[in-house]
Parts: sequence; C-alpha cells; structure tokens
Amino acid sequence: MKAILATLASAVLFFFGTGLDPLPELAWLAPLPILLLAPRVHGGVALASAFTAYLAGSAGSWSYFWHSQSVPRPAALAILGGSAVLFALSAALFGLLVRRGHGFLAALAAPALWTVALYVVSLLNPTGLMGTFMTTQADRPSIVRIAAVTGGWGVEFLVLFVPAAVAAALAPGLRGRTRLVPVVALAAIAGGLAFWSTPPLTGPSTRVALIAPGQNRWAVDVATRDGQALLQSYVDQLGRLPAGVKAVVLPEAIFAVDRTSRASLVTALTEVARARDLDVVTGVLDSTPDGRFNAALAVAPSGAPVEYRKWHNGDSPNLRSGTELTRFAGIGLLVCMDVNFADPSRGYGDAGTGLVLVPASDEDVDGWAHSRTALLRGVENGFSVAWSAARGTPMLADAQGHVLADAHTGGSPFTVGVADVPSGAGKTPYARFGDWFAWLCGLLAAAGIAAAVRKPSSDLEREPVA
Repeated sequence: MKAILATLASAVLFFFGTGLDPLPELAWLAPLPILLLAPRVHGGVALASAFTAYLAGSAGSWSYFWHSQSVPRPAALAILGGSAVLFALSAALFGLLVRRGHGFLAALAAPALWTVALYVVSLLNPTGLMGTFMTTQADRPSIVRIAAVTGGWGVEFLVLFVPAAVAAALAPGLRGRTRLVPVVALAAIAGGLAFWSTPPLTGPSTRVALIAPGQNRWAVDVATRDGQALLQSYVDQLGRLPAGVKAVVLPEAIFAVDRTSRASLVTALTEVARARDLDVVTGVLDSTPDGRFNAALAVAPSGAPVEYRKWHNGDSPNLRSGTELTRFAGIGLLVCMDVNFADPSRGYGDAGTGLVLVPASDEDVDGWAHSRTALLRGVENGFSVAWSAARGTPMLADAQGHVLADAHTGGSPFTVGVADVPSGAGKTPYARFGDWFAWLCGLLAAAGIAAAVRKPSSDLEREPVA
C-alpha cells in the first residue's frame, strides 16, 4: 500500500510539475514520495515504483513525442523509457545508500547520477536536450541564475537534491550527524539563494521586435509568386513596427533561396531596413554550391548581408551544418535547435556577446519549453535572447533570465512582440570553464555507486524499515 500511494503521488506531481507546460514548484515535490519510500522497501519495489511514477507522470508528453516532426519515434521511446529507467536507478541508489548509513551521500549521489546521465545524453543525442528539470524553473530567475556558474546542470541537480535531502533527513535508521547534515545543506542553499544578489545589467539596450506568423509555412521559394506575396506581407509588417525598433527577428526557414533568388530577398529587406533604420534577421533555406543550409540571414541598412549557418540539424540528411560563429555589430546569431546544445552558445558567451537573435520554428505544444531552453542558454553564457518562433512562443529575455515579452502564435495572422533588451556582459564562469559541474556530478555519482556496491559491515547494513 505504501508503494502504491507513493507511486500515485509522485506520478501526479510529475504530470503537473514537469513536461511541456509545468507548474515549477511541483517539480521540487514530485520525486519526494518515491525518495521517502525507497529506504523503506526492498530495492526491486523501489525500482518498480520509481519507474512507474516517472513514466506515468510523463503521460502529458506522450502525444508530443509520438507525433513530433523533429524527434524520431525510436528516439522518442528512448527518451520516455530511458528517463523513467534513470529516475528508477537514482531512487534505488538513494535507498541503498540510506540503508547503509550514508544519508548525505545518498542526497548527493542520486541527483548527481541523474544529472551526469543527462549530460552524456546531451552529448550523444542528435536533437540535443530540452524539457528536463532545469527547464521547469526557467521562469524563476532567482533559481536559474546559478546557471551562469554551473550551467543548467546546477539547476538540474538542485531540483532533485532538495527532495533527496529532505528524504534523507526523514529516513529511518539514520543517527546524529548523518541525519543533520542534509538539513544543514538545505539551509545553506536556501540562504545562499536568498542573499545572493545579481548586479543589474548595465549594458546598452536595444529595442528588438519579433514577428511570427499565425500559420507556419516552411521554406517558400522566394522566386515564386507565392513567395513574393509572402515576402511582401512581412515587409508590410516591418513597416508597421513601433518607432525606435533597431533589430527585428523573423522565424526560421521562412524563405527558400538560391544564388539567383537570394538577391531579390536581400533587396526587399534592405529597402525596408534603410527606411526604418533597423537590422532585419530572417530564417532561410539557402541552396549554395557547397550544399543546402538552414541559415539566419542578417540584413543591415548598409553593408553586405551576413549569414549564419545552423550547426545542429538533427536527423535532416539533406542539410549541411555550419561550423562558425557569426556576429554583426556585436550581435550573435543562432537558429532554433542550436539552443539544445552547449555550443555554439558557449562560444558566443566566451567572446563577450551581449545579445543573440534566434529565428526558430516549433510544434505549438513545445513552444514554451523550447523558448525557455533558449533563455537558459542566455543565462549560462551572459547574453540576452530574442527568440522568434513560428508555431511557438516568441520571447525576449535578458541575460539574467527575466522574460521581457512573450506570446504564443496563432489566433491572428502575425504575432508581434517588442521590448527594450539590455545587453548582457557575456564571459560568465560557465562560458569560460564549461561543464565542470556535470563532471563533478560524475564524481559524486561514482562515489555513491562505489559506496553502494561495497560490502557493508554487519553493523551498518540496514534492512528496509517501515
């Protein structure tokens, strides 16, 4: 009965606290019932309960993964099943360490195992990583600001460490300091977050606009009549922007161009850029002698256009990937799925880039989660983000994680967002030192596993306690 109740409680909390539209506070509570259960039952029961709770709790994302255009179904099954297996292993490790008297190590090793495993997935998965515990906290700047030091891995670890520390402090059979240390650690973390003040951004502000269509149309050939009509509709929207806008971002792959038709697109955008004195960034599928690239094309009032070529194209075999950072007037460019990976964002941060403009295209239901993945990249690397997504959530956010403007597309022909966006400073500790915290989690997880598999002394072995 205890296992059933804990499984149901965690499943409900995971359902509402994680996924594509989470309630962030519930994410901290979701692992707690399972972690409270794990030291009180045998390992097989803990494994089964944790696996079932996480898998059932992810039910809100099943339809998205099954029908996703960017995540192949085998990968979707691996993500859903693999995440449930990973949570089960983390909970089982926690329970075993507590039963052997290692309460504080249990509180550290379980979230460390979870975090380092996700780090490995982020390196191997061709679509990168999004929608994990760190994403659930993206609208809480006081929490995600630690990503500037630890990367998002620090947020990922913290959301699981808090319930693990509470469960360790309440676990049966622990004595004295073993029970007290997790409580002291929680108090130190709470105090640190409460009193850690981030200095305000002092960089210059840029008035940035986002324009995204209510109905997504992918890569319309600009040389066709339909393409010219679509181009004119965007030119009309650019002409209606409020005064003072200095940069505008359109979504990913709106237009398809080649060496001949590219000139007509550049000419039309240059005319409106000169008339309004603003920089225009649009997504294009650019067919070149070197291959076809998903790119961000930046057109300024004067000077030659600049093109950034997307680094990460998932499993799209017909697209070539770029390898270089691209900046104009100190502003960086990315495209959509690039934010699912540490690079090239970290390269921009290390170079001191203060603002990054990102044409994107999503799948409606994942719009919030993907926009917040971009926000986290900005916090990690010290740059503000302009995210213009078709079928998604266009968003403007500063380098400290504050959302300055956002809206979901649909319901009108175009969604327009405008805000004054302060420039970040770049060069955060994370941008300089990389994924050091993920490696630390690897060491903590290894220490926990070593302590768990070591043959215990008879006086330390603890059976599950009711």
